[in-house]
Amino acid sequence: MKKTFSLVHEKIKRPRLIDAIKHEVKKYVKRERNKNLPEGADFLDFDCRYGQTKDDTKEIHLSAINKCIDEADKLGIDSFYLEILAKPGFRRSANNDIDEEELDQ
Repeated sequence: MKKTFSLVHEKIKRPRLIDAIKHEVKKYVKRERNKNLPEGADFLDFDCRYGQTKDDTKEIHLSAINKCIDEADKLGIDSFYLEILAKPGFRRSANNDIDEEELDQ
């Protein structure tokens, strides 16, 4: 999902727009998580970016999206850009971390 969300509408009040945006993001993440995992992947990970425009985005964690949307509301901006891209995730076991550290020494 790569989208610029508008927080201004002639008929819909701002708090309802905020709730609708949060719902749309939650629905997108749930839909992506329900898809089949790629071969060899342990889980589905997400790359997320947020900013007032597409050019000034910063990387954020998936759990920080709602905080960023609330921040946009508090700042009173008219729109913001949100990018959420799904990617395969791989778990690293504690044993592998120790083995790699021993090999580095």
